[in-house]
Amino acid sequence: MSMLRVENLRKAYHIGGEHQPVFDALSFRIGPGEIVALLGESGSGKTTLLNLMSGIDSPDAGSVWFDGISLHQLQEPDRTLLRRERIGFVFQFFNLIPTLTVGENVALPLELLGRKAGEARTHAVAALDEVGLARMEGRYPETLSGGEQQRAAIARALVHRPGVLLADEPTGNLDENTGRGVIGLLTTLARRGGTTMLLVTHSDLVADAADRVLHLRQGRIAGS
Repeated sequence: MSMLRVENLRKAYHIGGEHQPVFDALSFRIGPGEIVALLGESGSGKTTLLNLMSGIDSPDAGSVWFDGISLHQLQEPDRTLLRRERIGFVFQFFNLIPTLTVGENVALPLELLGRKAGEARTHAVAALDEVGLARMEGRYPETLSGGEQQRAAIARALVHRPGVLLADEPTGNLDENTGRGVIGLLTTLARRGGTTMLLVTHSDLVADAADRVLHLRQGRIAGS
């Protein structure tokens, strides 16, 4: 059984009266606990694909299946709840909220799920310890290095133990050595938790950490 399944996905944008296709009958599967890297050039539609796979955007045709659930047949409130409960996100630019402490940032996914503040804080502190940021919960994002901010973002993405992690260029804003450490941490934690992960990247370094590599070219998938 596949944790994630994309079937005949089609998406196009209409800009200035022009029809600009992004995907044409795009199909692939990711198994439970599998780590897959999706390689593609800038502008190939990698981020658009993540938005479709998480239900943030809707395809023109085709379907995305999440653990046997047809994502785009759900009503928007149900898609939002599924994202909050079962999907974690890691972004290139960290997306930490600057007015919240690091601990508050990491606790936020749990609070959005209705967990009590004390419980959420306890889990956030444990998650930060797991990524090597023990005793940093009271600091603000701007006081951390880029690598530390990405580690905090990983803690936030995994604090609610999601079944799927979607990572969009997770090392794209880091130098090579820091990026290597971050991707090693990310894949280690995903494997330890049995998390299915899609790493969207243009970096061979990131792709080397995956179980399998797919290539996005001209709206189609090729891979091993």
